[in-house]
Amino acid sequence: MKTRITEMLGIKYPIIQGGMQWVGHAELASAVSNAGGLGILTALTQPTPEDLYQEILRCKEMTDLPFGVNLTILPTIKPVPYMEYAEAAIRGGVKIMETAGRSPQDFMPLFKANGVRVIHKCTSVRHALKAERIGCDAVSVDGFECAGHPGEDDVTNMILLPAAAAKLSIPMIASGGIGDAQGLVAALALGAEGINMGTRFVATKEAPVHENVKQAMVDADERQTTLIFRSLNNTARVFRNAIAEQVVEIESRDGKTDFADIQPLVAGARGRANVLEGGDIDDGIWTAGMVIGLINDIPSCQVLLDRMVSEAETIINKRLVGLCG
Repeated sequence: MKTRITEMLGIKYPIIQGGMQWVGHAELASAVSNAGGLGILTALTQPTPEDLYQEILRCKEMTDLPFGVNLTILPTIKPVPYMEYAEAAIRGGVKIMETAGRSPQDFMPLFKANGVRVIHKCTSVRHALKAERIGCDAVSVDGFECAGHPGEDDVTNMILLPAAAAKLSIPMIASGGIGDAQGLVAALALGAEGINMGTRFVATKEAPVHENVKQAMVDADERQTTLIFRSLNNTARVFRNAIAEQVVEIESRDGKTDFADIQPLVAGARGRANVLEGGDIDDGIWTAGMVIGLINDIPSCQVLLDRMVSEAETIINKRLVGLCG
């Protein structure tokens, strides 16, 4: 499968592992890269820029293939040294950055001066066009189905992807709701030149999360996610569990939600310790996309990618070509 994305990034398959907080460690990123895709380390999973640099070196010990670093730029109460994380990635020799959140415009001179390819995650056509204008090499367009923050427009990929493809000249990667060969083929048909998967890669053997989390995804159907932070205009899609339902109930009350009312429930440290590490799927918030309804097993990254591409080729060459024969 050759697209502008595979050529640009130097990868075999047009499949990218999205940056995921607490999940994007060297074990998973290297496994995805070794399987023919593009693995991504999550910068802010590491406590300091120096820790990120060391994680990059550790990943290089596990793969000699390309991998990238995700840098999610968000407003925070406690200042985050974003530029230092970016500099650590460059010092580690990383040539692919996935940026998200705020515009990466302030970082572009540093990235361009060091030959770094920049993929910016967007949840709307207007943001994708802004990313193109400031010099990003590609955009990852996230539909409403995605895990984490889907933006506030609530547009699904069936509409968002072709709308963005019609106006962009740089390559577009489809993100959100994709976890199998059918999704890969559909994304390509809608104008994407690659796909980005987060939730699907959590349910793999190499993902550094508790087996209970992976099995919960296998057992779930497409209705097992919910939206929180709607009242705060910071919508997030998470796995529907006891904590998530408490948050939704608090937000449904009359009047504006005070974040202090839900903060103990949604604390990232709680989700990490109790869910991702401890395995109690009901004792913290954890992000998951609607694609959990399509997850039926927990394969290795190699098996997953080989299977997806093989089945996609069959769909394209037999089913779709046959429709026109």
